[in-house]
Amino acid sequence: MCHHRKSQTYFNDAQKQATKDAAAIAGLNVARISSEPMAAAIAYDLDKGGERNILVFDLGGGSFDVSIMTVDNGFFEVIATNEDAHLGGEDFDQKIMEYFIKLIKNKHGKDISKDNKALEKLRREAERAKRALSSQDQVHVQIESLFDNVDFSEPLTRAQFEELNNDLFEKTMGHVKKAMEDAGLEKHQIDEIVLVGEGTRIPKVQQLLKDYFDGKEPNKGVNPDEAVAFGAAVQGGILSGEVGGESETDDLCGTCCDALKALETYVNDMKKQVNDKDKLSDKLE
Repeated sequence: MCHHRKSQTYFNDAQKQATKDAAAIAGLNVARISSEPMAAAIAYDLDKGGERNILVFDLGGGSFDVSIMTVDNGFFEVIATNEDAHLGGEDFDQKIMEYFIKLIKNKHGKDISKDNKALEKLRREAERAKRALSSQDQVHVQIESLFDNVDFSEPLTRAQFEELNNDLFEKTMGHVKKAMEDAGLEKHQIDEIVLVGEGTRIPKVQQLLKDYFDGKEPNKGVNPDEAVAFGAAVQGGILSGEVGGESETDDLCGTCCDALKALETYVNDMKKQVNDKDKLSDKLE
């Protein structure tokens, strides 16, 4: 089976070649390299019909980008993109952690900021709390023996979460505004708002987009965690002649998405290592 391999919007030629090499190592036959926004649009079935302007808001675990593209009967043109390779869901988790680290210090007189074991436990629960607050107004963060055999139990509300991360929310919308300026489009000229990545499940993100675009609802027709992998799988199937109808598309996703997700994890790990080295280099300089 040939695979349609996606790449990050901001990958250069060398990084795209590295992605191809990674795919080859994983045993995949790369049919074509395409961008995440294009794959997302295909997943949302927006590559059909007449000309439309689509905004793709992609907030993943470790990176963020917003792309604006024109789609016309299957032809894609990215007309603007704005990204931050150091902004993602992990940053929202970090804000929760910092809040609880400060709370623990004030309440128990204990500084766990250098306790790696405690931090790892707290990180897992911070991520769980973030996900839970996408569907409920309050969660209870409970960690057995977090430090010195002390059991930790504290509530966290959605309102608190939103306040803690207000600067990050504003940052993402700043990228949206810049992309709109670069595209030279007015708000009413955006026909579809596509959500990609785990971070777009956050209600505040969806509300900010809706408010900015004067009440226009983001498209929620596809699982944002799987949108890009699904779109890449569909196009890979089309290129290889394995997809012709809806049922075949469903079958293809079942056999192909897992491989694409595994490769995505591998590439993201590579990217994170590069980012970590960049940060270390900055500190040394």
